[in-house]
Amino acid sequence: MDFAAARRKMVASQVRTNRVTDPLVSSAMEAVPREYFVPAERRSVAYLDEDQPLGNGRHIMEPMALGRLLQLADVEPGDKALVVAAGTGYSAAVLARMAESVVVLENDTSFAEKASKIMTELVIPNVTVVRGDLASGVPAKAPFDVILIDGAVNEIPMALKQQLRDGGRLVAVVRSGPVGRATLVTRIGDAWGSRTDFDLIMAYLPEFAPQPKFVF
Repeated sequence: MDFAAARRKMVASQVRTNRVTDPLVSSAMEAVPREYFVPAERRSVAYLDEDQPLGNGRHIMEPMALGRLLQLADVEPGDKALVVAAGTGYSAAVLARMAESVVVLENDTSFAEKASKIMTELVIPNVTVVRGDLASGVPAKAPFDVILIDGAVNEIPMALKQQLRDGGRLVAVVRSGPVGRATLVTRIGDAWGSRTDFDLIMAYLPEFAPQPKFVF
């Protein structure tokens, strides 16, 4: 299979046609080989316009969703970024093409090890993989210009908001039902502004799913 051709087609037909106009986003997604980050048995379908399952309730975002979230984050080349729950690291690898440095936060040892291995194989030196609690962020490496939560959440933890630099942006898909809303949080001094931008159907990150309600 010609993965490079599939990658170009993905950007042309799934990303640019879905209101992604930022050339930094398009060029980054065209450069990163998505097939490296999916399970081996799914490499031939890595470029379909759908989430790619990784196991343990985790997924790689569909290309359109990632492209639009990165555009919403308004990433600049000098930015320091954090990706929360990056799985095998695809979103972090794309972001690493756009920002100066990227920290990956993973609580799953197998995903963290896989992400580190892929970054080494692809020679992506500006990504650092850290293991830890997802909701706690990485305060030792804060503040960040950009934070991306790589999956849907019921709510955005305050600890992550507090790790934004003044003027920093956090993007996430916030769900309270079957459909989520792409949400941009911006830090302004000691306050945070928030706005929603577009709808997305996206699976919850298991660690950020709503707790079941007990009925007596």
